[in-house]
Amino acid sequence: MSTCTCIHSPDDFTFPHLFVLQTILGETHEEEDEILPRKDYESLDYDRCINDPYLEVLESMDNKKAQRYEAVKWVMVFAIGVCTGLVGLFVDFFVRLFTQLKFRVVQSSVEECTEKGCLALSLLELLGFNLTFVFLASLLVLIQPVAAGSGIPEIKCYLNGVKVPGVVRLRTVVCKAVGVLFSVAGGLFVGKEGPMIHSGAVVGAGLPQFQSISLRKIQFNFPHFRSDRDKRDFVSAGAAAGVAAAFGAPIGGTLFSLEEGSSFWNQGLTWKVLFCSMAATFTLNFFRSGIQFGSWGSFQLPGLLNFGEFKCSESDKKCHLWTAVDLGFFILMGIVGGLLGATFNCLNKRLAKYRMRNVHPKPKLVRVLESLLVSLTTTVVVFVASMVLGECRQMSSNSHSGNDTLGLQGMSEDVNSSVKTFFCPNETYNDMATLFFNPQESAILQLFHQDGTFSPVTLSLFFLLYFLLSCWTYGISVPSGLFVPSLLCGAAFGRLVANLLKSYIGLDHIYSGTFALIGAAAFLGGVVRMTISLTVILIESTNEITYGLPIMITLMVAKWTGDFFNKGIYDIHVNLRGVPLLEWETEVEMDKLRASDIMEPNLTYVYPHTRIQSLVSILRTTVHHAFPVVTENRGNEREFMKGNQLISNNIKFKKSSILTRAGEQRKRSQSMKSYPSSELRNMCDEHVATEEPPEKEDLLQQMLERRYTPYPNLYPDQSPSEEWTMEERFRPLTFHGLILRSQLVTLLVRGVCYSESQSSASQPRLSHAEMSEDYPRYPDIHDLDLTLLNPRMIVDVTPYMNPSPFAVSPNTHVSQVFNLFRTMGLRHLPVVNAVGEIVGIITRHNLTHEFLQARLRQHYQTI
Repeated sequence: MSTCTCIHSPDDFTFPHLFVLQTILGETHEEEDEILPRKDYESLDYDRCINDPYLEVLESMDNKKAQRYEAVKWVMVFAIGVCTGLVGLFVDFFVRLFTQLKFRVVQSSVEECTEKGCLALSLLELLGFNLTFVFLASLLVLIQPVAAGSGIPEIKCYLNGVKVPGVVRLRTVVCKAVGVLFSVAGGLFVGKEGPMIHSGAVVGAGLPQFQSISLRKIQFNFPHFRSDRDKRDFVSAGAAAGVAAAFGAPIGGTLFSLEEGSSFWNQGLTWKVLFCSMAATFTLNFFRSGIQFGSWGSFQLPGLLNFGEFKCSESDKKCHLWTAVDLGFFILMGIVGGLLGATFNCLNKRLAKYRMRNVHPKPKLVRVLESLLVSLTTTVVVFVASMVLGECRQMSSNSHSGNDTLGLQGMSEDVNSSVKTFFCPNETYNDMATLFFNPQESAILQLFHQDGTFSPVTLSLFFLLYFLLSCWTYGISVPSGLFVPSLLCGAAFGRLVANLLKSYIGLDHIYSGTFALIGAAAFLGGVVRMTISLTVILIESTNEITYGLPIMITLMVAKWTGDFFNKGIYDIHVNLRGVPLLEWETEVEMDKLRASDIMEPNLTYVYPHTRIQSLVSILRTTVHHAFPVVTENRGNEREFMKGNQLISNNIKFKKSSILTRAGEQRKRSQSMKSYPSSELRNMCDEHVATEEPPEKEDLLQQMLERRYTPYPNLYPDQSPSEEWTMEERFRPLTFHGLILRSQLVTLLVRGVCYSESQSSASQPRLSHAEMSEDYPRYPDIHDLDLTLLNPRMIVDVTPYMNPSPFAVSPNTHVSQVFNLFRTMGLRHLPVVNAVGEIVGIITRHNLTHEFLQARLRQHYQTI
């Protein structure tokens, strides 16, 4: 029924075991279940619309205003960093509060019931806490569904240029921040670091706007940053600040924003994003250090997740953090981590598809019940595994010596105080309970820094249970992150490898914490497939630059191994949502296609001067977000000009907008007359004296008349009709610019029009501030009261259109089209032929991998 689509060459069939594994873990392709990019996703308008209102703003701009505007940007990125840090502080404070309360009550109950034989009561207490917290988290997701999950796929789409509905709203960040603290406190195998990235992005999107649709009464007259271009820059800064607050890694946050999302990156933005990340890190650090240690201004806790300092015990002279021999083991761990990550992604993708078919279509209560079922199962597994499967291990006598020199105060106390002694005698601890009955961050520190040993059987069972439950959990209707569960799962894998090497091979020199860190990097890299930013994040989290080489090698190997079977977890969920995400580049074979092969030739267009009834009809009967502004090429234009004022205005605009070499030379000659050279003046005068009559200067029109016969008498006040013939629908059209749907609706709402008896100069003019006043939620054409409009009035759209958008030739190769579209952050790309006629338009959907593959198959069939 299913075939593997990951085989890249016939040579792959020479490896039967790889082929079987690839078939199991690879991207299976079932035609009935194939999810194609949906067309209801809008793109962001990152390209500036250089129309008359914008030019008026530029004319009024001087150096002082530009410096003030730049200063406001710096203030805003600093405010975004501070607010993101405060959001992280809020989440961390209440997670710590609720978790300590839960474990204190349950632990005391377990200690009492161990003697009295009432452990079932302890389990019920734990279930009561966890189910209550998870239920509250699920209710918040019902209020704002986009708050579910980590939010990284949605932010990645937004930075890629796709407008995901509701992803950066105030309600989203409230439900996200409050929901994730309940999810983590409820004992689910989720992390709070991923949602921090989403929260930071929402803060970046909303704070510079000084208004919110959720709080309509709170509005300030702040006209700046009213465009998708500015908003996406601030979202990039907010996402980076979220990473910095989560891991204490401002440089890693900057690289994350660059690597994972932003298709267009302004060099001037890099410094602002880094500054925002620094502000978030030190804001969180300042308050956490003061609250936990009472030493305000000491900056001891840089992020929500701290790995501590990796150092060998001073008494162990043979110990080294890592050696050159260990690199071979790290590479093997990277391969295994890539395989485990591919398995995790494959299983989670199948679960996500099952939820899309069987859970999401049902009433919302079913999603809450699924979350409660996962919480119930997780709680029972954790409790039973800690009570039954754990082993009593002897506490190491030098367990404190390896941590006495930790740079973070209180780290050793945190590591050793989190040891659990359930059912074990004095001087021993329950290794399974130590991992399960602790916050995930404490469990990671146990695996990184605890000198006491963990049983290989315990580590194997812990890894298996945690792998399966975290895979099941990611995707349910609660705010949930994946970084910390992946790190903890991988750390258990790395610690298991270290134990085996010490016990069975006799490598006493290895440092278990290093192998736990490399295992965490291998598994996390195999799941998310990040390289540059994840390397820097882990280095900054460990404060150990010597780990740079092994971490980088491990992540590269894990990514290459995982990419052989399937995509990263975030890309998988992006594809499942049908988001038209653009990759970094196209495949080599796509260059067999040209712009004419992928463009959409069936255009809906408007004329420079169009009646209101035609505009309303176009806007109500189509879903396009931009329309080419065109004029027709006719052989008998003068006759039309005599009979209709509307057509006369359109033809005059076309003639005035066509640039000829002779006209450009005359304009330059007029400007060169101010030069003192008499020879230059004589040359200019001679050229002006011999110029042709105005009626013969339109060389383009003469060429068109020789190429084409006259076309049907179609007036600009007519809407496109299904009854048009092929010649009428696809007749030659001279391209003059692009105008957006939002701009047309704004013109209609504000009554920008003139009557046929008037000149177009009598039409009211809107400023740039008035055009962008309703951003980002412009009025909808279906909400417009048509009784207030005179359908015979005419709208001159030329002052508000973009007269110079990026355009390509029909013969442009797809790789060139793709690079231009992605790097410049375009939304629409007109295809214009050699004589200035628009022959099609390219949007994001025409450049998706699925669309290009379909066009390539058609290309092969026509050869």
